[in-house]
Amino acid sequence: MTHKDSDGGVFVVYWSLDATDGTYSTKAAGKLRCDPDPSASDYIAYADLTEADVLGWVYSSLIEGDETAAEAKARKEVERTAKVQGQKDRAAANSSGVPW
Repeated sequence: MTHKDSDGGVFVVYWSLDATDGTYSTKAAGKLRCDPDPSASDYIAYADLTEADVLGWVYSSLIEGDETAAEAKARKEVERTAKVQGQKDRAAANSSGVPW
């Protein structure tokens, strides 16, 4: 995260969401730009943030249509799991070696 020293306002959050099964893995990543307003009732200064606060911002930024943040999180988890499964399926459908 990048924040202002003067008021603790976070203005950039770099995030990544990983999925792995030990052999195969995938990652979704991004940058969330924030517009901190210290006078807002829901403002949280950098020093007071929790991981849950920031993850809430990230999942809220991933909302599509009329999803909730929880639904966006679940959708991303399903997408990551599907990517790992796709890697496994492709590996299982291929062989290496020579025919003799």
